Amino acid sequence: MFTGIVRERGRVLTAPAAGASGGWQLVLGHGAELAARLEVGASLAVAGVCLTVTELAADRSAVEISPETMRRTRLGDLARGDEVNLEPALRVGDALGGHWVQGHVDATVRVLGRRELGGHREISFSLPAALAGYVVEKGSVAIDGVSLTVSRRAGDRFSVAVIPHTLRWTTLEGLRAGHRVHLEVDILAKYVEQLLARTAGAPPGRDPVARSDEA
Repeated sequence: MFTGIVRERGRVLTAPAAGASGGWQLVLGHGAELAARLEVGASLAVAGVCLTVTELAADRSAVEISPETMRRTRLGDLARGDEVNLEPALRVGDALGGHWVQGHVDATVRVLGRRELGGHREISFSLPAALAGYVVEKGSVAIDGVSLTVSRRAGDRFSVAVIPHTLRWTTLEGLRAGHRVHLEVDILAKYVEQLLARTAGAPPGRDPVARSDEA
């Protein structure tokens, strides 16, 4: 479990490479403070995707990517030198600064545009019809692992308002129209849908969203 509060921007040291186990290995560079929160077998959110640490050093980690995760995310597009948002798993006693984030990507969506508001920025994204019911104005979403509040919602798109601090400390600063990002909707909305459907004696409107985590 994560909160969508990015700990640091890591850097891809080695692009995903096929491993002997049938998956892919991704090597990430990061600071010693983050490394101190990790161990082999721990969960690490990489651009919003929950992955398992398989190797660890003071300045880097290797994580394993399954074929299913590779298919459902944009991790296969990563190249050496790319920056990614990193967040270690939530620990008991940690502040819940964002919202409940699982690291289970629901879809990859496109950046449609951005609007500058002084030091602030509003970024708009496409919204798949299958996820439209889970995205509401003033609700929470995670974009590439960053907890954000929906500022606008209309038809097949939505927008988020991003403060200067978040722009500086995450990869959202570099987003441009056409870029693909990971979207995770609020898990609470999925549970509410399931419970209401059961109460009404009818199946929910859509199948449970496929998981993309590795842990």
